[in-house]
Amino acid sequence: MTRLVLIRHGQSQWNLDNRFTGWVDVDLTEQGIAEAKKAGELLKATGVEFSECFTSVQKRAIRTLWIVLDGMDRMWLPVTRSWRLNERHYGALTGLNKAETADKHGADQVKIWRRSYDTPPPPIDPKSEHNMADDPRYLALGVDVPTSESLKLTLERVEPFFQAEIAPRLKAGESLIISAHGNSLRALVKLLLNVSDEKIVSVEIPTGNPLMFEFEAGTIKPSSVAYLDEARAQPIPPLG
Repeated sequence: MTRLVLIRHGQSQWNLDNRFTGWVDVDLTEQGIAEAKKAGELLKATGVEFSECFTSVQKRAIRTLWIVLDGMDRMWLPVTRSWRLNERHYGALTGLNKAETADKHGADQVKIWRRSYDTPPPPIDPKSEHNMADDPRYLALGVDVPTSESLKLTLERVEPFFQAEIAPRLKAGESLIISAHGNSLRALVKLLLNVSDEKIVSVEIPTGNPLMFEFEAGTIKPSSVAYLDEARAQPIPPLG
């Protein structure tokens, strides 16, 4: 049976602080480390042998994967890092406290920026301390760092990577792990389960809880999908 596991990084410091994070390179909290350790234990208990792992170029996802693989005693597995798996860019909201932003702009407007499928927040100020355009990791890769993204725009950068690097391996029968972020993983869930633009708005991915897909042989059509930690599971869209 071919499997794909999606893991949202463990709780980050800005998750704890209730701040919009996006492309800012925030690290895990102690709780986030514990969540990653639990994820590793859950994956080890499945007995599944994975052949390769994928993650973003952001430390909270990378460190989560390190901890998971350590817990599985599989730190030797090959890992591919790609900026295309980065979190959604929150534009001018980056670094702001979510509750304070709702007080300032109104809860309805902030809900549109946060949860709508195709409406991005205002672009980040080029002079912002949180502007990552000159970050060496992106300069080295020749990446044109976005100034703001909706989930739709996030999907548009995630999907080519999925189709080129991940889908062929799944079709070949390889089981894979992706450690990434709430919105890049929501984009993959939308793609894999053919979730409508309207319904993807309500899909949440909990931190540090592995979401395991099983596939029909030679396809990327899921035959089942479930969270490994049932106590912390969120609703999953039905299989198409």
